[in-house]
Amino acid sequence: MDERQHVLIVEDELSTRTMLSAYFSKEGFRVSTAESGDQMWAVFARDTVDLVLLDVRLPGKDGLTLTREIRDRSDVGIIIVTSQADEVDQIIGLETGADHYVTKPYNPRDLLARARTVLRRTRAPAPPSAQEEVRHFDGWCINFGQRRLRRPNGCEVKLTRAEFELLAAFVHNPQTVMTRDALLGGVSHREWAPNDRSVDVLVGRLRRKIECDPNDPRIVLTEHGVGYRFAANVT
Repeated sequence: MDERQHVLIVEDELSTRTMLSAYFSKEGFRVSTAESGDQMWAVFARDTVDLVLLDVRLPGKDGLTLTREIRDRSDVGIIIVTSQADEVDQIIGLETGADHYVTKPYNPRDLLARARTVLRRTRAPAPPSAQEEVRHFDGWCINFGQRRLRRPNGCEVKLTRAEFELLAAFVHNPQTVMTRDALLGGVSHREWAPNDRSVDVLVGRLRRKIECDPNDPRIVLTEHGVGYRFAANVT
């Protein structure tokens, strides 16, 4: 049985697809390629995928639509590839559940580094201390061992991996102002840059799932110019 991590490259440009396939294969990954969403799903149907490198501009369904569809079915790592000018695509990609994005033109080494970061996070088992850890806030229940979140009425709320890790960072640091740099480091293990919207996008996604009114949040509060504060009491 092949134990190598399986990377699926979804890219309609032959030269880029070939280059990435050769590069990741040389680095020890098992690689599959697809030119479209249909071909991508065919790979998912026959094999287990650890990471998807997904171009936004594809024939048929675009990469943002496919990101949303993948996330509805799987917690597989997703890195989307956008053009340098498409900040909107970057934000939408993160909102729909991508773990990372890279912009063209990119250095394959940078893409490899991000891929390894996402794979470490997706494959890492919960630490022993988290196996039985359960916390409560405002009637909500978060189980770290099972990576589950339940509403006050007992219904489970599905969180992406990044959303869960963001909430975990907040729950472990209640009533504390957390900078965007600290939050991003905990979620994606990279440094925050002044024009990086990743944390704000993730907070927006999390608010839509745990706040009664995401436009008037009471749990995750904005500390302007600094970051965010988890205002709920945690037990």
